[in-house]
Amino acid sequence: MTKKERAAHIVAALEALYPDGVCSLDYQKDYELLFSVRLSAQCTDARVNLVTPELFGKYPTLEAIAAADVADVEAIIHSTGFFRAKARDIVLSAQMLLRDYGGRVPDSMEELLKLPGVGRKTANLVLGDIYHTPGVVVADTHCIRISGKLGLTDGTKDPYQVELQLRKVLPPAQSNDFCHRLVLHGRAVCTARNPQCGACVLAPWCKTAQQGRK
Repeated sequence: MTKKERAAHIVAALEALYPDGVCSLDYQKDYELLFSVRLSAQCTDARVNLVTPELFGKYPTLEAIAAADVADVEAIIHSTGFFRAKARDIVLSAQMLLRDYGGRVPDSMEELLKLPGVGRKTANLVLGDIYHTPGVVVADTHCIRISGKLGLTDGTKDPYQVELQLRKVLPPAQSNDFCHRLVLHGRAVCTARNPQCGACVLAPWCKTAQQGRK
């Protein structure tokens, strides 16, 4: 079985288990997703979803965020960790979106990476969820860990290498949803500390599950 064939089976199994396959961050506007992903660095999506209603409630427009006192933003997002850098990046990004992009979130990797605090993970998620760009891969910790177990990558922990390797084997139109579903699966079944291999639909393609059976 080739890696592409293996990937097709895995994509189908995950789609059946998690038909929605959506991002777990709550947002109403494009820029809210951009800032929520920034807040999610070294923080859970659940915690971010508790913080953003207050943030976007106090600053309901991009213009309001751009004019915000960074210290006030720090106070609101404090519980997400690394709050000083995150607050600074959010305010500066809002200013840059207004100044350089007419208030619109860019639709290319090159332009997104120019925004403060935005890396490839954030850019890929924005491209996939907002612009439905085919072939994007959000290489977060769940994606890196589980794709290695499934033999879709060579086991590298480098996010960029995981992205490149998955792009080669995943159907482009399904790659973004695949990554969201891996996150859901990593939280519910294939947890880092206690994977439930006996209850996992991906066990037929998983190195860890096969080793356990031996």
